[in-house]
Amino acid sequence: MTGEHLQAQARRVVTGVNAEGKSIFVSDEPTPHRLAGPGNTKCDIWRTSALPVALSDGDGIDEGVITEPPKGGIVFRQTTFAPDSEWDKSLGYSDSKGQLHGTIPAEQSGGVPGFHFTNSVDIVTVLDGEIVAVMETEEKVLRAGDSLIMRGVNHAWCNRTDKPVTVLAIMISADV
Repeated sequence: MTGEHLQAQARRVVTGVNAEGKSIFVSDEPTPHRLAGPGNTKCDIWRTSALPVALSDGDGIDEGVITEPPKGGIVFRQTTFAPDSEWDKSLGYSDSKGQLHGTIPAEQSGGVPGFHFTNSVDIVTVLDGEIVAVMETEEKVLRAGDSLIMRGVNHAWCNRTDKPVTVLAIMISADV
């Protein structure tokens, strides 16, 4: 079904401690921070601005869904990609601030639309479906259960199937 990725939603269950010092579930809800775009839907689950974190810190997503983690922090996100056939990849990817920081125009990336980079180490695991990780010199097909460690390199994503693909990523701020 066209646009199926727009319905993607992650569930977030958060724990804490009650007044008696006993462990509790503080919330159990769909991720409140979600951004549905033509190429993908990002559900931000948690963000930290520094490590180590305080156990009482909130989710850190006050500014909306922003792709790159804050300097010294992390982002934990679920992303569902639409099939390439359903959208104009020349638009590239975006977040709450507009087009992704680090986007490389297609004419400078060998004609590959959606090329970008982040100053982060990203640990990406495919939950379901199949996605192609495209580098400047080659590409690899990733399937459910496969993990990719992306270390601040130029890359693009392609979903050449006819179904959405969902990945889970933790993005760790990195120095370049």
